[in-house]
Amino acid sequence: MPVIPSYFQKAMPAISHPSDAPTSTPTPATNRPHPPHPFPPPKIRLHLDELAHEGTAIFLSNIKASEDLPTQIQTVLNLLYAHSSTSRPGTRSVTLVLRQYQGLAYTTGTDLDSDHKEIHINLGYIARIAPAQARHELLGVITHELVHCFQWNAEGTCNGGLIEGVADWVRLNAGLAAGHWRQEAGGEWDGGYQHTGYFLQWLEEKFGAGTVRKLNGCLKAGKYDEAELFGACCDGKKVGELWKEYAEDLRRREEGKERPSGTEEGRTIPTDTPPKFEPTE
Repeated sequence: MPVIPSYFQKAMPAISHPSDAPTSTPTPATNRPHPPHPFPPPKIRLHLDELAHEGTAIFLSNIKASEDLPTQIQTVLNLLYAHSSTSRPGTRSVTLVLRQYQGLAYTTGTDLDSDHKEIHINLGYIARIAPAQARHELLGVITHELVHCFQWNAEGTCNGGLIEGVADWVRLNAGLAAGHWRQEAGGEWDGGYQHTGYFLQWLEEKFGAGTVRKLNGCLKAGKYDEAELFGACCDGKKVGELWKEYAEDLRRREEGKERPSGTEEGRTIPTDTPPKFEPTE
């Protein structure tokens, strides 16, 4: 039986590497409409491990699971795939589990069948979210983890930084970027999370809408090959060269020589998620 990959999300500030390229700018992605195509939904389950926990109360007062989870699944699928007929992983069910453990959130397949996914979120983490940010942050974390339920991963061999970067790229384009995220180019391109997510957005703008979808699609079958993947999706360019170009682009922006096209500080792509659910008394 093949090993079922698990993907872990951890709380992390914007990555900073002073010895490399100390570029840091809070530039969200530009507006780019992505009209929804209805995808066949998987079965969705919610498991609450401790009803009396403060984190459970915060979740239930901010998230209407019967509406928000299906909406975010459609958002994820529309960003990763052009149409419902596009080949994608055969995920048949997603169970959201809220429980206490060490960590923030992770996604895994069940031992019986990897087509049945489980997303685990730490109740202790939920309890620590600032009240004003609770809905936005919870939807962002859920969206990130849902990507792991539906993205390709080169048969479990894909670079982990790219896997996590795609998940945060989707979160960014769903209008759910975390408040601490900053666009920067220190370290390596595959540092993961928003570090790689913003780089993927830059590739999307440089090579055209659908570039990240294409990267994801190329991870459907076969072993991960970095040079082959980026060569096929980015006009034959090497990812290391693109990373240097990206870093230089960010430097120019910070120096004021060039303004980011169509972006403003503190602005993310609008999301079509429903407004905050107000529980009845």
